[in-house]
Amino acid sequence: MGQLVDIFSGIGVMSLTLGNIAMWLIAFVLFYLAIAKGVEPLLLIPIGFGIFAANFPLTGLLEEGGLFYIFYHYGIETELIPPLIFLGLGAMTDFAPVIGNPKTLLLGAAAQLGVYSAFFGALLLGFTVNEAACIGI
Repeated sequence: MGQLVDIFSGIGVMSLTLGNIAMWLIAFVLFYLAIAKGVEPLLLIPIGFGIFAANFPLTGLLEEGGLFYIFYHYGIETELIPPLIFLGLGAMTDFAPVIGNPKTLLLGAAAQLGVYSAFFGALLLGFTVNEAACIGI
């Protein structure tokens, strides 16, 4: 019996916690919403996969040299991945409503004017550039 316990103590199933299972359920809900209901599949499937994979016990994905560590270190810390995500989302923008009703272009211009005015207003109030950018956005 002791050998059987030794065999199963090294696998991830014995290290599962209630938190891991709860997060897996959340990941499956995101998968269901994305695939079956068609709710933002380009966002929910990667988020669900990340939640599911990050909650595998004893994998070392988040430790130095692990897959998620490499993505975080080279993609997030170097600020490479976020601009690529926003570039990809911007490339998928549908301009048909703007072409169909050109007056809506003024709404977009007003929004950008608001961002810039909030940014420069925050700079005038003495915030740093990074803080002003956060306020403007």
